[in-house]
Amino acid sequence: MEKSATGFRWQSLLSLVLPARCHTCRRHLRGETNPSFCLDCWETVSLIDGPCCPRCGKPFASDAALSHSPGHLCGDCRERPPRFDHAVAAGWYEGVLAEAIHLFKYRGKTLLVRPLGGLLVNAMNRLPKVDGLVPVPLHPSRLREREFNQALLLCDYLKAESGLPVIHDGLERIRETPPQIGLAHAARRGNVRRAFVSKRPERIEGRRIALIDDVFTTGATVNDCARALKQAGAETVCVLTVARTPVGAG
Repeated sequence: MEKSATGFRWQSLLSLVLPARCHTCRRHLRGETNPSFCLDCWETVSLIDGPCCPRCGKPFASDAALSHSPGHLCGDCRERPPRFDHAVAAGWYEGVLAEAIHLFKYRGKTLLVRPLGGLLVNAMNRLPKVDGLVPVPLHPSRLREREFNQALLLCDYLKAESGLPVIHDGLERIRETPPQIGLAHAARRGNVRRAFVSKRPERIEGRRIALIDDVFTTGATVNDCARALKQAGAETVCVLTVARTPVGAG
């Protein structure tokens, strides 16, 4: 966290000396709270609303899908129930939101944790009650390369807003895996199978955990994390992400 705090300070100082431009429309940012996008562009973020599968969070095509059966699950969850209990994403991984996550995750624009974390705070209201936050961990080699874990930064933001404790060492990634990008659904599941373990099961047992990450794609990564948390004794595991890839994408 020392590295990320330093990054926050330098980005804040640079923004005072060199007025930033909106990453999308290139308009000068003067007075906006978002460090990379103007208000007009940020308002184009497509939020996920309407009826969703109560298990995996996949939006249903019809607004009437849950009108007569609130617990109705999507076909995928009926055929292959995930290890997690609920999943909620704030918005669709496209357009401005995809750009923001890319800048945050790969370009070190850590000040974007504030607007991205704000989306998570609102989305958390759609989850059942939880009593602890666990970030999806990076493998140590990936952490050394990136120098921060974006999921942990999001957890720390949620802690400041909600008061929920962050269980920093709740999970460990014990196997380095290739990036999930470009892999088919089945390959993604195999890629991360048993890649995670609980480091501190005594801190997980009996708790209702919110597992935090930036993007939900096929759910393979968070599913294996949920497996490890359930094996450690978690009562429930809810997945909360900033974005979800559109159905059929990636």
